[in-house]
Amino acid sequence: MSVQLDISLKHVRNYQFLIDFGETLPRLFVDEPDPIGSGDGPCPEQMLAACVANCLCGSLVFALRKYRQPATGLEAKASCHIERNQAGRLRVAAIDVAIVLDLEAVEADRLDKVLSQFRKFCTVSESVEAGVPVRVSVRDTRGYSLAEPGTIEPHRSIAGHPAEERRDA
Repeated sequence: MSVQLDISLKHVRNYQFLIDFGETLPRLFVDEPDPIGSGDGPCPEQMLAACVANCLCGSLVFALRKYRQPATGLEAKASCHIERNQAGRLRVAAIDVAIVLDLEAVEADRLDKVLSQFRKFCTVSESVEAGVPVRVSVRDTRGYSLAEPGTIEPHRSIAGHPAEERRDA
C-alpha cells in the first residue's frame, strides 16, 4: 500500500509561512523563534516533536484498545534537543517523549503486550529514528515507570507487580 499526503506552503513574510493541508483542514501559521523570526507560530523543530509525540500517542491508544484497555486521558510532553554538529550547524540531536497513561499499571491487563509493541507501529517516530534518536518513557497515573526512555519493553519492575518506588514525573 502506498499513500501520498500533500501539503503546500506559502511564504507570508520574513520566516513566516502558511501551511495548507487541503480543503477540509484549517491552515497552520508557522514561524521561526526570536531572533530570526518573531515566534508567532510553531517552528519546524516544534512541529517535528509534535508529530513524533502525536504519532506515538495515537499508536499507544490503538494498542491499548486492541488489548481492551482504557485509552482515554493519555497525556504526553515532547522535547526536541537542538545541538551543533561538527560543522557548527544546528541539528536535531534527539527527541524525548514522556507519556502518562490515565490508569494505574496494577489495574491493567496485558499492559506488557501493549508496551512491547506500540512503538513498532508508529510511522513517524520509526521513520524519524532512522536519523534522530527518539527516547520514549511511559508512566501510569501514579507515576510508576512502565517503560524506560529508549526502550520498547516494559520496565522490569512492572512485569507482574507495581514498581517499588515512585519516580518524579
